[in-house]
Amino acid sequence: MVVKTETLTIETVIWERHQIGIRVAFVLLFVFLLFSFTSRAQTEKKWTLEECINYALEHNINIKKQLLNVEYQDELLLQSKLGMLPNINGFVSHGYNWGQRIDPFTNEFASSRVRSNNLNLSADLNLFSGLQQTNTIKRNLLNKQAAQYDADAYKDEISISVATAYLQVLYNKEFVQIAKDQLEISNQQVDRTKKLVEAGTLAKGDLLTIQAQAASEQLSVVNAENNLSIALLTLTQLLELPTTKGFDIDVPELGLIEAPDNVMSPENIYTTAVEIRPEIKSAETKVESSKRSLGIARGSYYPSLSLSSSWGSGYSGNNKVGTDPFTQQIPIGFTENTHEAVIAERTVYQSYSPKSFGDQLSENRNESVMLSLRIPIFNGWRSRSSVAQAKISVENANLDLQLQKNNLYKTIQQAYNDAASALNKHKASLLKLEATKESFTYAEKKFNVGLINSVDYNNAKKEYNRALSEQIQAKYEFVFKMTVIDFYLGKPLTLTR
Repeated sequence: MVVKTETLTIETVIWERHQIGIRVAFVLLFVFLLFSFTSRAQTEKKWTLEECINYALEHNINIKKQLLNVEYQDELLLQSKLGMLPNINGFVSHGYNWGQRIDPFTNEFASSRVRSNNLNLSADLNLFSGLQQTNTIKRNLLNKQAAQYDADAYKDEISISVATAYLQVLYNKEFVQIAKDQLEISNQQVDRTKKLVEAGTLAKGDLLTIQAQAASEQLSVVNAENNLSIALLTLTQLLELPTTKGFDIDVPELGLIEAPDNVMSPENIYTTAVEIRPEIKSAETKVESSKRSLGIARGSYYPSLSLSSSWGSGYSGNNKVGTDPFTQQIPIGFTENTHEAVIAERTVYQSYSPKSFGDQLSENRNESVMLSLRIPIFNGWRSRSSVAQAKISVENANLDLQLQKNNLYKTIQQAYNDAASALNKHKASLLKLEATKESFTYAEKKFNVGLINSVDYNNAKKEYNRALSEQIQAKYEFVFKMTVIDFYLGKPLTLTR
């Protein structure tokens, strides 16, 4: 019975281990499939414009630096607010002294080693200083707001840069497809021309010309793909991605390329933009900040009033008290007539010990309260110079504000004119594209039956290719300029309309 039980136990253990091995294998297989699916999903992910912008705003290093500047300005603001509170300082010392000196607590000479302790607590409060503290708080608050506006403006710059790079990728994608389509047409034409040459309908020179055109279009495909790779690299660098491997973008439906129903004038667009653009708000805030700095400089002309108080005490080892007193008689003089000794009694102590620490702290305590008025009379012209410099800073901040407004108006005006020009160019390119397409189709039919030579055929095809290129270039130029205009109107960056 014992042997049989042992055999069953071993078999059970083997079976259980076998089952565990199967489970582990299934788990590993599941993990592998999940990882493969996730990797494939990440590789096949296509980024939308909104995803690209959000990712860039989250990972861009310069934006992080701008946000750190906001935090720094916030700390300066907090410090200026806390500066309105009293300054409180404590002082404690513990030391020993050797040699001849006057003890400050007993006012007696001490020649032996003496232990001494000093304690002091002081506080001072600025009651008035020409409103400098108040203006400093207001200035630091404005500086924090300006830093936030600067961060928002930089985010907008990154967003525009990402949108530009995104549209460049779309343009190159479409151009690659057009180049491939044209190459496919040329390859098909090469095949047809070979058959016509073999049949004796066309001369071999026509085949060579068509083959040369196909080789040229093959090079155009390579160049277009290289341009697409460069555009993808530019976009991934803006996103702070380490590589372009596995990166691709979503191709949105741009819709019809036409002018909006309610076209605003550049002046109306500017009127709206100047109220919401962060770079304008930042410049306006910096003007107010410079005015507060001027107020701080002018505050040095005024008297300053402060209140201070202190408490102090100390301990000296030379401050001693006697123990075990007794009375002793000593002569203190003689009578004038009889010359008898005059005896007086005095108290004498058998031993001395330092007075207790607590008693000395109580006895040596000193307190003070002081109100101080400081009146500036002459300080080397520093106050006047500071005010003059602050006035210059105010004028400079106003000029920066006007410069920002001028640049904004010029940018909007340029974008508006470019959009109108691109729209007209797009309309003309569509007409040209339609005409050259019909011309190329007609030339292709004539070439296939031998009515025109290969040179005329290639010229018609080149004109069609040029029209295609001009059409997509005008299309994306219009889309981008209209996106910029919408952006200055406060609308989110998007390619879907």
